[in-house]
Amino acid sequence: MTDEYYKNKLSEAAFKICRLAATEQPFTGKYNNHFDTGIYLCACCNAPLFTSESKFDSGCGWPSFFDSINNNIAYIEDLSHAMVRVEIQCQQCGSHLGHVFDDGPKPSGKRYCVNSLSLTFQAK
Repeated sequence: MTDEYYKNKLSEAAFKICRLAATEQPFTGKYNNHFDTGIYLCACCNAPLFTSESKFDSGCGWPSFFDSINNNIAYIEDLSHAMVRVEIQCQQCGSHLGHVFDDGPKPSGKRYCVNSLSLTFQAK
């Protein structure tokens, strides 16, 4: 889809995060302290990305997950801001989600640190 499509579909803040790789302020996202049962979907294309079973409170200020659904995440080396990180994107549409770090809980040891505005939630 084009940027024009996403500008019409998303809020201005969500567009900046999902399509321009911005980051929401910590502790402000609606899914940071959200622990209902269900599935977190890509805000752009509705691809299933994370389950509530993999969500945990990392204390970092963004929704955190220790695993993703069915390889629906793309991993991109990110050298911005004088750091070496791994950006995560929706495999289906390329939407920026956040970053993944190696400081999460077992069993994966991963912390998928995700912007709330890049997600929607489908309750079970």
